[in-house]
Amino acid sequence: MLMSPGVNLPFTPQLSYWLGGIGTYDREETLGEALSIYDPNDAFDREVVIRKFILDSFFGYTYRHKFLMVKVLEEALNSPCFDFSKLFEDDYESNTCVAWDETMVDDPRGFFEDIYRLAVEQWHEELKKARSENQSTW
Repeated sequence: MLMSPGVNLPFTPQLSYWLGGIGTYDREETLGEALSIYDPNDAFDREVVIRKFILDSFFGYTYRHKFLMVKVLEEALNSPCFDFSKLFEDDYESNTCVAWDETMVDDPRGFFEDIYRLAVEQWHEELKKARSENQSTW
């Protein structure tokens, strides 16, 4: 069984993990300030944020974890009615908020499409390795 990085619990990929790198709860004055210079609706800024803050936040993940994360994102993207804006909503009861709320991101689906595109590009070799294995043995 594939375990979560850093804890002794089974790994269950969640779409919300993709925004962990831009999660600003209790980090408004540090990470929040660093991200405030970027516009999530500008293609160049969005790519910088995805590469520098989102993809780099998966440093403890193995190629298997990354494969499962890409798979859960791909499944959501293949669902035309999936509401990606809900992932940007603040939830202070569960200690989650991201740099931009759902009203600030003009195209939430496009944001996640860019995450997918860049993750597949950056993790190409790791995803290829994972695809070559029998995932049922993980």
